Amino acid sequence: MNTTMLPMTLAAPVHAADIAAGKALAEESCIDCHGDDGAGDDDYPAIAGMSVEKFTKAMQEYQNGTRTKSTKMTKEAKKVSAAQIADLAAYYAKLK
Repeated sequence: MNTTMLPMTLAAPVHAADIAAGKALAEESCIDCHGDDGAGDDDYPAIAGMSVEKFTKAMQEYQNGTRTKSTKMTKEAKKVSAAQIADLAAYYAKLK
């Protein structure tokens, strides 16, 4: 009997982003600084229309300490999970 072994690949769990959950979290945590529409102002940057990749990268950098521009953002970023970041990223990416 000839047996072939196939490599086993384990994938990390993938979270399907939930735009409605992202909006709810944004209303709870983000609008005080970035505004209702994510447009920001003179003191806080716009995040509306930011790509999912760029938003996610920024949040991860705040979480791991490689981005230190804002102590408030560092504190806020550490409160959210990877799934919540995905939800927020999807929500803000759809805003223009």
